[in-house]
Amino acid sequence: MEKCVLGIMVGVLLVCAAGCGGTSGEPPDETASPGATSAQVWTCSMHPQIRRPGPGKCPICAMDLIPLERAGDVGPREFVASDTAIHLMDVRVTPVERKFVTAEVRLVGKVAYDETRLGYITAWVPGRLDRLFVDYTGVPVKKGDHMVVLYSPQLLSAQEELLQAKKTVKEIERSRIDIMRENAQATVEAAREKLRLWGLTKEQIEEIEKRGKSTDLMQINAPMGGIVIEKHVQQGMYVTTGTRIYTIADLTRVWVKLDAYESDLKWLRYGQKVTFTTEAYPDEIFVGKIAFIDPVVDPTTRTVRVRVNVPNEAGKLKPNMFVRGVVQARVAAAGKVMDPDLAGKWVSPMHPEVVKDGPGTCDVCGMPLVRAEELGYVAAGAAEKAQPLVVPASAPLITGKRALVYVQVKDKGGMTFEGREVVLGPRAGDYYIVRSGLAEGDLVVVKGNFKMDSALQLEGRPSMMSPEGGGTVPHHHGERTGTEAPAGEVPKLTVPDEFRRQLAGVWTAYQEVASALAGDDFKTAAQAVDKAHKALGAVEMKLLTGDAHVRWMKALNDLGPPLAGMVDGKDIEAVRKGFALFSEALAAAIRTFGIAPESPVYRLHCPMAFNNRGANWLSDTKEIRNPYFGPAMPKCGDVIETISPRPAGGVHE
Repeated sequence: MEKCVLGIMVGVLLVCAAGCGGTSGEPPDETASPGATSAQVWTCSMHPQIRRPGPGKCPICAMDLIPLERAGDVGPREFVASDTAIHLMDVRVTPVERKFVTAEVRLVGKVAYDETRLGYITAWVPGRLDRLFVDYTGVPVKKGDHMVVLYSPQLLSAQEELLQAKKTVKEIERSRIDIMRENAQATVEAAREKLRLWGLTKEQIEEIEKRGKSTDLMQINAPMGGIVIEKHVQQGMYVTTGTRIYTIADLTRVWVKLDAYESDLKWLRYGQKVTFTTEAYPDEIFVGKIAFIDPVVDPTTRTVRVRVNVPNEAGKLKPNMFVRGVVQARVAAAGKVMDPDLAGKWVSPMHPEVVKDGPGTCDVCGMPLVRAEELGYVAAGAAEKAQPLVVPASAPLITGKRALVYVQVKDKGGMTFEGREVVLGPRAGDYYIVRSGLAEGDLVVVKGNFKMDSALQLEGRPSMMSPEGGGTVPHHHGERTGTEAPAGEVPKLTVPDEFRRQLAGVWTAYQEVASALAGDDFKTAAQAVDKAHKALGAVEMKLLTGDAHVRWMKALNDLGPPLAGMVDGKDIEAVRKGFALFSEALAAAIRTFGIAPESPVYRLHCPMAFNNRGANWLSDTKEIRNPYFGPAMPKCGDVIETISPRPAGGVHE
């Protein structure tokens, strides 16, 4: 939602800047009464604050004026314009509808071992490692392959017990006393069981009995196939019972551990399909299913770990590979998730790949299956009722907690539009879920709504920035307000300390971005960019008035596009390109408005950035930590400007 807020603010600024910062020296004609009839009043489609009693040219943009058509019962939130004006404004409307929409959740993470498929070779009896057949890690082994030869005196005595018991059975096999034969046979079974518990296989025990001779060496075989990932001991070492010798990993199935932001958790469910790519195979798409969502948020990164089970028969996925994953969540009403493949199904709570049509038990772990609805999915048969009411993301104008939508008024003709406050749910892709304020079939403005809102704001009527209306209209060059500084004096901007503190939040997040780029840490940089994005959206424009208000609108127009480019950056180089432009815009904003608490800001320059074109950045110290080259060239750069602290209560131009 924050991206949309910033985009809307920038769009409004473009319109307001065009209307409030024209270069013409001719003041607009304000002689026309707001209540004049449509035959008497002419206006400009781009600058609706212009009012003239007859046709002519706009004094700001020189466009032809058009007649203003205003009905007699126009409400305070209604915008009325002629067909020509609507055409020039390029207004587009679309109906509000009910349908399933898709929320795309992007995640990053790494491949890891499947912990349920790790095997360990340990010493079951104390002794000396006489021989290790696997000398280094990374060796593939098969189940039953010989791994270790262990010397153990205790094993020798246990074998002697078995051989003596076998000899006793043979000696008394002709005895008529049944209890003696049974006791002798029980002794043999006990000796066999003792050897089995010490790690000898059935075949090894049979070989000892067949040979009739004990040995003090025991061969330990691999309990499973896989890759030897750890070698814990060295040949010749003495070990005790339980000492780990090797760790084996079965890589035919792996885990992918992804990090999800808190804001994305509402779209994630157990059993969802996840597609992802790797750096090694960028053109190949791998598929897995969510098997675990961590119930605890990481306090450092503010993310939640999501584990995905992935088949890996070909062995292409290797532990610690970096991956980029995507979850396509089909959003239903009330923020629920709809998955046609799981509707009415029964799923294993431990193994999401096990899905059945009816109740039963998991084929892997034997646990009872659960209904998909218990995992947060929409119930089968409720698809039609679950379709949410949605509106395109370009329709609402969002500022703070308010959302304003312009709706075409059907009973007043096609060229009347009404501003309506609505309550929105979460954003899902290119749509917002509507909680209240709109009905299915309402025609909402998806293009041109910025201009409508600006026109109402300039007329002092209720708008996005002024919900109660009554705001003053910014004056153009050439207009006299009676508050201008006398000739020869420098104008002074009044900037509240609260505004400076909010702008300092952007400055703090900016420094985190710079630090992450200097360390070549894309993941941390992306998180810091998100913080900067939210901090800029939290700066309250309403704290400023007069010229300070207009200048902040222009500053937002410069800050918004590069920050949006950083948010959408797919790699660290894309973030660096936006960072260079954002640095210049932020420097200008800090010069104009200052930050609280005040402190010097240093502007640094690297002449070699971007193929020797050069680029600047900001820092709170004179220490050089180059964000454009990272560790490859960390000290490239010089301080070229010191932005001094500004006095509290006002900023001199």
